[in-house]
Amino acid sequence: MATKHNQILDHINSLPVGHKISVRQIAKELNVSEGTAYRAIKDAENKGYVSTIERVGTIRIEKKKKENIERLTYAEVVNIVDGQVLGGREGLHKTLSKFVIGAMKLEAMMRYTDAGSLLIVGNRTEAHRLALEAGAAVLITGGFDTEEHVKRLADELSMPVISSSYDTFTVATLINRAIYDQLIKKEIVLVEDILTPVEETICFGPEDTVQKWHDYSQQTMHGRYPVVDESLKVLGIVTSKDVIGVPLDTPVEKVMTKNPITANGKVSVASAARMMVWEGIELLPVVDESNQLQGIISRQDVLQALQMLQRQPQVGETIEDIVTNQFLDTKETKTENVYRFSVTPQMTNSIGTLSYGVFTTIVTEATNRVLRTHKKGDLVVENLTIYFVKPVQIDTVVEVYPKVLEVGRKFGKVDVEVYQEGEVVGKALLMVQLIDR
Repeated sequence: MATKHNQILDHINSLPVGHKISVRQIAKELNVSEGTAYRAIKDAENKGYVSTIERVGTIRIEKKKKENIERLTYAEVVNIVDGQVLGGREGLHKTLSKFVIGAMKLEAMMRYTDAGSLLIVGNRTEAHRLALEAGAAVLITGGFDTEEHVKRLADELSMPVISSSYDTFTVATLINRAIYDQLIKKEIVLVEDILTPVEETICFGPEDTVQKWHDYSQQTMHGRYPVVDESLKVLGIVTSKDVIGVPLDTPVEKVMTKNPITANGKVSVASAARMMVWEGIELLPVVDESNQLQGIISRQDVLQALQMLQRQPQVGETIEDIVTNQFLDTKETKTENVYRFSVTPQMTNSIGTLSYGVFTTIVTEATNRVLRTHKKGDLVVENLTIYFVKPVQIDTVVEVYPKVLEVGRKFGKVDVEVYQEGEVVGKALLMVQLIDR
């Protein structure tokens, strides 16, 4: 039977988009405590089908698809710009396709404003009305209000009119930053994106026998299966090592590995890969907050996802992307590899010298590149020792010399020296685990 938490989530999920939700209402309708209702609503918000807006409340929104994550809902815009909803609250769940800054004459402004747009404009009442009639929402900057007939029109059309105390430039910057952050998130593949769902997962009950393991192993050619109870809570994992030499009528609960390592669906694939490599795990059950099985991922699934991710076009740059893009060129000799790197303003600390974090990224990237010349695959840094000898100034070019001390099937050891104008400015020693592709 589903837990109260899951029952509340199912109930919220069944509500129509745009429906207003309150803790007291949920607690009363489902006969649960307000604390339980609050936790479930927060979980629904984390899952992306509920949004809480100041001075408006919590509303049911349409969960965005991953490929459409770069689009924002009007509800999210309200939160981003600390806005106040003046009218059209029923349309807060809708997704905006573009935003238009109304810094031109009215006729020219309307040529750019169409259905699904967000018009960012000051206290120009006629522009508010025309935008709503064109199917666009309105964001009024400078903290201005609008006239009552515009608010009534917004309510009739279910298109939001929002007021923000920020100026137009600040509002546009905040929204653009939010979209950019969403683009970066889009590139982060989560475990829930690659898992084999529970409906397609072969599970064992604690009373099932070793004979059943042999039957499924012959059919599927797999050797690892999760063991769950009646409510799909994970009890253990049974593998080929567990059943060697065991009588066929033995229940799997007698031989399974209890309390196995599991992952949540919201964990990134990179984190799952690190966990599986570190612990030597081939199969990882994916569970929810109540330890109910959601599906499984294998080491092969994880490695395929990481390789696919590396082939994706970069859309939103992270700090690490900015750093690694500054590797200017590579000079290879018979004895060593040399990488040149340019120090840009965003890589410095408050006193204008290269930051420790960026230096760490530089030596890690150089290690990654030099090990790829020896062995194809990915790496996970296990140990890193850094010595800063001299500060590195802004707008300088440094040379990075990674030297492979040892490389084996699973581990690599690399010594890195960083030079500026022929003088050593930093050193590092890295021990890494290698992941075969």
